[in-house]
Amino acid sequence: MIKKEKEVRLFNTNLECRNIDDRMIIEGYAVVFESPATHGYTEIIDKNAFNGADMKDVILRYNHDDSHLLLARTRNNSLQLTIDDKGLFIHAELIDTTSNRDIYKSIQAKLLDKMSFAFTVEAEENDYETDTRRILQFDKIFDVSIVDVPFYDTTEVFARNLEKSESRFLEGKKKYDELKLEKEKLSTILKCI
Repeated sequence: MIKKEKEVRLFNTNLECRNIDDRMIIEGYAVVFESPATHGYTEIIDKNAFNGADMKDVILRYNHDDSHLLLARTRNNSLQLTIDDKGLFIHAELIDTTSNRDIYKSIQAKLLDKMSFAFTVEAEENDYETDTRRILQFDKIFDVSIVDVPFYDTTEVFARNLEKSESRFLEGKKKYDELKLEKEKLSTILKCI
């Protein structure tokens, strides 16, 4: 059995923060599909890479730093992840702590506007002639992080209003739930064969 190595990727991402009724809400893309990044080699994330990935307990961090307090987490629903046509969309509500307020204010001031994620890979294709790696399927997503320096720098920063954000989140969640149900149906059919 080949041991899967945990990898980290940094993105120049779409990240927005909003203060609604004194709540600190941030949104953005931790992953953008089909967006090549070249840093000694080229890496591309396939649009189906999250199919079957373990995303049960994903943490929102700052710079993947284990010594920093957690910003949000899927386990308590303060972090919500949605897969849409563009990539992995995050929606998080930060709790009121000194460090979270500092990060939130840095996002508001656009000092922090990049994201990253940490993962292991289940399946990939490598083209050694062009030195290109295409990630076809993730095994596990460990965290999404707000970072200082991105790995992928082809995305842009944008702001959305509340109505558009909620609508986009619900559309993405519906698509994710449909894909999950389809996967379960296929798994059941394969067991019967």
